Amino acid sequence: MNKLDQLCIVMVETSHPGNIGSAARAMKTMGIHDLRLVKPTRFNSPETRALASGADDILEQAKLLDSLPTALTDCHYIIGSSARSERSLPWPQMTARTCGLRVNERLPEQKVAIVFGRERSGLSNEELEHCHALVHIPMAFDFFSLNIAAAVQIICYECMMASHSAPNQHEHPTPTLNEPLATAEAMENFFQHLETTMIEVRYLDPANPRLLMRRMRRLFGRITPTQSEVNILRGMLSAFQGRKFQHRSP
Repeated sequence: MNKLDQLCIVMVETSHPGNIGSAARAMKTMGIHDLRLVKPTRFNSPETRALASGADDILEQAKLLDSLPTALTDCHYIIGSSARSERSLPWPQMTARTCGLRVNERLPEQKVAIVFGRERSGLSNEELEHCHALVHIPMAFDFFSLNIAAAVQIICYECMMASHSAPNQHEHPTPTLNEPLATAEAMENFFQHLETTMIEVRYLDPANPRLLMRRMRRLFGRITPTQSEVNILRGMLSAFQGRKFQHRSP
């Protein structure tokens, strides 16, 4: 298996069809084939095909999806692309080169997604909550951001170069586990269960949640638990819920 077959590029609500075509071409030149499009404004247009320039197979195989969580259901590690280096709640952040190295450490055992946001506004804070880390490409002279297709090209290049490089003895690769990591879908179910439980035990006030759930997502994103570990955590939450209702019984 080609390691890069386990890497997917996700584009969220892309408005310009030419950017989709250019991104597909960027992926094809770097040996990456899994393109996922979340609610693009226009997709199958002559401009898309023209700018794909030989990457028609990437476009034909692209998955059209109605939400970001749906696009990430089978993924284990998710990196969001962000033009902003400062946010209300700091998130683990890396350069494009480090991104390539981190992706390479996880392939092919894990499915990895790199998510790119809208041309004008990027990814929302709510969408970034689905990511384990952010990748930021700094600009010269404080220029705001790259064209999205150019950003896809840079990130795909770094991932391809990292996949072809010999392991560095000074690097600390992600340990290979004998059990699968929890998928994004499993983690979303866990976070919903966690939020419900915290509300029921009155630890989380839904009228004034602050950034508690965002911090919990960041915490578990750093851990990247396995599926069996998530099952244990959800079993604990169910036990807490059961004990709460037992105390309420007459």
